[in-house]
Amino acid sequence: MDNGTKRLMRSRANRMICGVCGGIGEYLNVDPTLVRLIWALCSAASVGMGLIVYIIAAVVIPEDDGIVG
Repeated sequence: MDNGTKRLMRSRANRMICGVCGGIGEYLNVDPTLVRLIWALCSAASVGMGLIVYIIAAVVIPEDDGIVG
């Protein structure tokens, strides 16, 4: 049922906490470490709002099921 579109999923391979930044990195084809760094900087600049957004993303974004189409 794969129609060639990419789906944003939490990563199991590039996981530090919940796999949100790893999943975003895989989706955008960038290094997940870079995504984590940007996320941390934005979180610090917004006085912790990034942590709330991360928790919401961890709940909303589905986890990678590991099945390759």
